[in-house]
Amino acid sequence: MVRNDAVFIRKWVDYYGAELGRKNLFIILDGHDQEMPKGCEGANAIFLPKVHAQLVKAERRRARVMSHFAAGLLYHYDMVIGVDIDEFVVVDPALGQTLAEYLSTLPPRASHSSLGMDVGQHISTESRADFSNPLLSQRKFAMLSSRYSKPSILMKPVTWGSGMHRIKGHNFKIDQNLYLFHFGMVDQKQAEVRENDADLIKAGWGKHMERRGNLLNIIEAATPLEGDSYFATARKLQQNRRPIYALNKPKMIKGDPVVRIPERFSQIV
Repeated sequence: MVRNDAVFIRKWVDYYGAELGRKNLFIILDGHDQEMPKGCEGANAIFLPKVHAQLVKAERRRARVMSHFAAGLLYHYDMVIGVDIDEFVVVDPALGQTLAEYLSTLPPRASHSSLGMDVGQHISTESRADFSNPLLSQRKFAMLSSRYSKPSILMKPVTWGSGMHRIKGHNFKIDQNLYLFHFGMVDQKQAEVRENDADLIKAGWGKHMERRGNLLNIIEAATPLEGDSYFATARKLQQNRRPIYALNKPKMIKGDPVVRIPERFSQIV
């Protein structure tokens, strides 16, 4: 589901279209005032009326809409991936498999999660992002964030919680070969455009965007770990540590660890 975006949506369609086929992509446009950007031909577009609401209520409704839509798709497909427009599920290129090939090997369960990688611009060493080229060739650092270790791959009809960070009534399992790259802060200037979006401000997204923006400070101040030496630890910590108020989703890792993204990912997205 997307609103007021003409940047990430093309990157999203290009990536998932190449991996899964554009005919298998479903984009829900939030509002009849929206338009499908050029370059997204072949993907399915569904326009829904825009219902203005504050952040918490709007996110809960969005999760319900996405849950019901995914449940409907599972009458036609074996598996459904539900992600935001700036989220990219990637299989480790070291395996030499496409995303579809790898997903086809997963054991049956309600959902599968990927290890969340919150990618941000290192302000002092990285220039503005060129969205016409692979983003991971331009960005080298990410915070290991449980917020993005989402149960985004479904094999059964379920109900996502707000923000699709958890599934109600189900546990989660972080796959050892899947990563979810979140690009919300991949470019500071682009993020500032989103921060000034009138619809987001009206809906109370200001504080959320401010917290998200802190990622750039975390990356700038960090001494990064080598990703391959820390990924297994991150999965274990996220799998074993659960917030008391939501035992079916991972807890943030203490210290906000930042990793250097392995070079083999540089041409994927």
